[in-house]
Amino acid sequence: MEQVPEDWQRGLVIVAHPDDIEYGAAAAVARWTAQGKDIRYLLVTRGEAGIAGIPPAQAAPLREIEEISGAREVGVHTVEFLDHPDGRVEEGLTLRRELAAALRRHRPEMVVLFNFGDTWAPGVVNSADHRAVGRSAMDAIADAGNEWIFPEIADLAPWSARWAAVVGPVVTHAVDVSAHLEQARASLSAHRRYLQVLSPVPVPEQVREIVSFATGPKEGFPAEHAVGFELFTFGG
Repeated sequence: MEQVPEDWQRGLVIVAHPDDIEYGAAAAVARWTAQGKDIRYLLVTRGEAGIAGIPPAQAAPLREIEEISGAREVGVHTVEFLDHPDGRVEEGLTLRRELAAALRRHRPEMVVLFNFGDTWAPGVVNSADHRAVGRSAMDAIADAGNEWIFPEIADLAPWSARWAAVVGPVVTHAVDVSAHLEQARASLSAHRRYLQVLSPVPVPEQVREIVSFATGPKEGFPAEHAVGFELFTFGG
């Protein structure tokens, strides 16, 4: 298994919900910010439908604060929310246009995405929001580099990312995150209210288990703790 390319400076992580990043990629983000890379987060929703018993109007600002706090733990200080409705994100031209505009604004060389396949494993269905966001984002990477597809964003100069790295069940590349586990745990721990409702298991135990699973050894990669990705390469 190969190392994820690291000859880049700017990265943009695009996901559907607060906590998506912390469930898989946060340790890698910590590695990259420690290298001096400029990593930014773009969330399509505020995760307002994600906490049972807390109405969306109350949950949205809470989850936004938790995400911003979690981002800071891994060295990320730019967090943007598009405010699409949680649980009802629609794949298509509107989202592609917004994501293409964001790519032109942030101008990343590396784009990090969350699993957008139909499943996580046999019999385990993926979220509709994850599918919609990831697929629209992959299309938007091409859209952002084409000056003609969305004339409405012509005021933003076209931009072509070099790679997309997708956290999910297919792993082709990885990075060693052995030195960044504490940061990853701190980042996920920032989602305390969400985790408290998600499970009766104490938050520190949940965090240890989740981060351990996300950063376990990857077959064919020489590191005790690694984050794996499926890597896509684009022209340019």
